[in-house]
Amino acid sequence: MSVRIDITGLRQEQVAIVPSPLAELGMALHALSEPGHHPGLQGWATSVSCGLDAHLADQMCEADFLWCTTFSDVFLPYAGIPGGNTLPGATLAEELDLLDKLSDEQFVDAALEFTCALPYSEPGRTALTDPETRRRTLELAAARGPRSLLFSERLLADPPRTRAWLRQFLQDCDAAFFADTWSRLRHQLAADARHKTDLLRRKGLAEVLRSVSTAVELDEAASRITVDKLGEDRTATAGGGLLLVPTSLGWPHLMVLHRYGWQPVLHYPVGSPEMAAPPSLEQLTLRMAALSHPVRMRICRSLARTAFTTGELAQAHGMTAPEISRHLSALKKANLITTRRRGRYVLHQLDVTVVARLGSDFLEGILR
Repeated sequence: MSVRIDITGLRQEQVAIVPSPLAELGMALHALSEPGHHPGLQGWATSVSCGLDAHLADQMCEADFLWCTTFSDVFLPYAGIPGGNTLPGATLAEELDLLDKLSDEQFVDAALEFTCALPYSEPGRTALTDPETRRRTLELAAARGPRSLLFSERLLADPPRTRAWLRQFLQDCDAAFFADTWSRLRHQLAADARHKTDLLRRKGLAEVLRSVSTAVELDEAASRITVDKLGEDRTATAGGGLLLVPTSLGWPHLMVLHRYGWQPVLHYPVGSPEMAAPPSLEQLTLRMAALSHPVRMRICRSLARTAFTTGELAQAHGMTAPEISRHLSALKKANLITTRRRGRYVLHQLDVTVVARLGSDFLEGILR
């Protein structure tokens, strides 16, 4: 499974790597709503949440479906500007002005992405003009609770008023906590963007994508980008550009904006080196399956303590050497054990570093 971006004909100068304060604010709201997705930010999230006044905290709950599940494309408005080459603004105010340039249809469809299940990577009906889509939208919003229903009803009844409410809410968030957060993060993000821009100039797009994540690949013909995700979809630059937006608050999310008619965007996390090399989803599935067998779990318990030969494991577990070999083969195929030769014996041992990462790898895989 993957999301593919057709970049046929894309020139190097059409690739831009730029931080976005509005995208980072969207990710900040997501991290506050779903702290379990971001274990490394729990201290920050707790501090911010405790400092919010009651009115702003209540407003945050009112429209949380815009950023709770992940975050809506309304936080990447430059991608929806016709032409496919608009860049993020340098300030939050500039990006809020870009948000105002989206049509009501674009804004509503992006805002309701997670409730009305509209076609995303192809043209489709809009909840503003199609009665059946509108009915389905409100039905799904109601299933999320009365607040979501009320917000969706307001949005469909009066998009300009709701857009003005959202702009004011985001400005209030900036004043309450985000301006301080952004002042600390923007230097890291700008440095990452400069580094990758230099890498693009010296070594090309393939090297830049490798530095973004091992989950992102460019094919040999340099015509298609493939992002390893639990989903299947596609988009294309189609004469426009490709935008890469770094985030400090975003790990483990590696997101691809592939909305029909919008500029493709890779929204990628920057951070520690160990977070930059997740296993493929196929490899992760293989590891989880290998460890799901109770006999292999018992074998792993032995191999976590010290190295064993096949014969020693057979004796310790009351099994035949061929049976042990089959289990070891499954573990080795999943890269969960290491082997080394000692004279005429082959010793097997659990790679505890790989096993220790399984929890974060699983989280990153399903939230990527």
